[in-house]
Amino acid sequence: MATIRLPYGKEYIDATIPDERLAGVLTSKLHGYKPEVSEEKLIRDALESPIGSAPLHELAHGKNKVLIIASDHTRPVPSKVIIPPMLEEIRRGNPDADITILIATGCHRGTTIAELREKFGDEIVNNEKIIVHDCADKDNLVSIGTLPSGGELSINRIANEADLLVSEGFIEPHFFAGFSGGRKSVLPGIASREAVLANHCSEFIAHPCARTGILENNPIHNDMLWAAKRAGLAFIVNVVIDENKRPIFAVAGDVEAAHKKGCEFLSGLCRVKACPADIVITTNGGYPLDQNIYQAVKGMTAAEASVKEGGVIIMLAKSNDGHGGEQFYRQLADERDIDKTMQTFLSRSRNETVPDQWQTQIFLRVLKKATVIYISDSPDDIIRNMHMTPAHSPEEAMLIAEDILGNKNATVTVIPDGVAVMVQE
Repeated sequence: MATIRLPYGKEYIDATIPDERLAGVLTSKLHGYKPEVSEEKLIRDALESPIGSAPLHELAHGKNKVLIIASDHTRPVPSKVIIPPMLEEIRRGNPDADITILIATGCHRGTTIAELREKFGDEIVNNEKIIVHDCADKDNLVSIGTLPSGGELSINRIANEADLLVSEGFIEPHFFAGFSGGRKSVLPGIASREAVLANHCSEFIAHPCARTGILENNPIHNDMLWAAKRAGLAFIVNVVIDENKRPIFAVAGDVEAAHKKGCEFLSGLCRVKACPADIVITTNGGYPLDQNIYQAVKGMTAAEASVKEGGVIIMLAKSNDGHGGEQFYRQLADERDIDKTMQTFLSRSRNETVPDQWQTQIFLRVLKKATVIYISDSPDDIIRNMHMTPAHSPEEAMLIAEDILGNKNATVTVIPDGVAVMVQE
């Protein structure tokens, strides 16, 4: 018997699979990669050797209003390690700079004070100016152009008014933008809801290049990169993290060139070949990405690439924050015919996109291929309403899966961290 440790919230759950049924375990080499220097030195080395850009302290010369775009509570970015040296570099260039940290919530709920303290630490929260972006606050949004997608690009006013715009973030596989990080700080990070909707339209989501690990010809990425350049994002500090959410690699510099180098590093470690199986067990990598069902769709797409047609995906995501979006939930719960919902989405133009339809569209794509059994702390009725089967342990989920398949010897592939791998079919 093989026992495999699976992240669940801030803890772990073990899944035990008979050896003769285990088709494979798909893991990222990220988890075995050990940097030669400390986390702090990784960041400082990146800042000292920026890619395609002058150093941050030089960019800060003469710049009075400096804005740092920082990730929100849904992203495991190690901001406690990244932000302090960025602040030092900016003040090295201009000790009197008026620095603001803008939390890039995209269309997520606002980050709470408690979450800010957990993310940055008390010293930064108590002593730095922090503003949480609100994509619906039209008084604090300003239009700066038209996206390649045709949507109007409006961003947070204070970002547009900054003399120097920089960002922190992390790079991981992303299920429709190719990779996270870099340009995503602006779109969706600090953009209006309308800009995000246009970028996340059904046409782009359905595009064959809008997939994990693909940037070239990816229309969603192209929109995002255009937005970052239009906004004047001058410098980024991005990291790649391991399973413990600790930095193992860092890049700094130009939004496109530095991000590309980070993506190349990541690709070399986390691309894995699909291992087709009747049942695929996966997770969303634990906290903070498994706080709700909305985010858990990301991990499901890794399983989607390896599960056999008509198979079963067993998804473990604590989901203590519930479904993660009322509109996302209603799009699934209010219509039992998933084909009808999919056709509704596909019939909409780029500027007719409604909130959360992209997440639902991808989730429906998964459901059209496989049955999803969901292990979580969410109420069973919510899981059922969202076209899934609830379970409360891997053992229970396996019994349900075997019953669905009518096969007690169904093959099993395990992906311990579905957001850390790029599964190639």
